[in-house]
Amino acid sequence: MKLYTSIGPNPRMVRMFMAEKGFEVPKVEVDLRGGENRREPYLKVNPSGQSPALELDDGSVLAEITAICEYVDEVKKDTPSLIGNTPEERAKTRMWTRRIDLNIVEPATNGFRFAEGFKMFEKRVHCIPQAADDLKATAREKLVWLDGLVGSKPFIAGDKLTMADILLFAFLDFMGQVGQPLDPACKNLTAWFGRMKARPSAAA
Repeated sequence: MKLYTSIGPNPRMVRMFMAEKGFEVPKVEVDLRGGENRREPYLKVNPSGQSPALELDDGSVLAEITAICEYVDEVKKDTPSLIGNTPEERAKTRMWTRRIDLNIVEPATNGFRFAEGFKMFEKRVHCIPQAADDLKATAREKLVWLDGLVGSKPFIAGDKLTMADILLFAFLDFMGQVGQPLDPACKNLTAWFGRMKARPSAAA
């Protein structure tokens, strides 16, 4: 088994999840800036041309970050689940993960691709530069919305760390480096972010 990884928030989210689970696998670095992920032989590993990808012992490959994390959570049973121990817990984790992905991660990431990251992405994905500012604004609005819902809870979904926290942290940390910092007025999320950054897994 091995993990194809690279720079960027998607592979970092998976590495952080694996670190929290104590799941160790060899890692193969993919040169994302150089476009290695968009050509052979990597396209044989992951035809979508994205990173990360987890190659299993039988040679099959899992892609998409939440799918990889759910697999890791299920096979590494000697550490606490980051998805949930009951149907209700798992449903809540997936609900919050979905909300974060659609409402914050997607618009913020595309806002970056269409603006600051345009030169890197213009020949890789369909870019819409005129949409960048509105996409970033959408992500900011939803962060304010999420801040109000989090309140004093220690984690996004309640009292325990879940995949939703790790997803949001990896992307907020990245966005803060590319011109989309978290507004300090989001006091609940700012405190949460500080707690997440202090976790040893944040170095993954």
